[in-house]
Amino acid sequence: MPFYDLRCKDCGEEFNIRASVKERENKEIECPNCHSHELEAVFKSVNIISSSRSDSSGYSCSSGCCGGSCGF
Repeated sequence: MPFYDLRCKDCGEEFNIRASVKERENKEIECPNCHSHELEAVFKSVNIISSSRSDSSGYSCSSGCCGGSCGF
């Protein structure tokens, strides 16, 4: 089950919850503050996972800062 960062449209409470896609689609998740089901997604950060790999020149990034595509 995914985690969602949500904001209540009624009281403004922001919270993170683990729920199924079905629960979110059916508006079964409720605000822990006012118990409203009128929620919207909040996008706070993005986590990107990549592996180091060589680019076309055969070089790979040793620092890992770019996922191996900078050519250093």
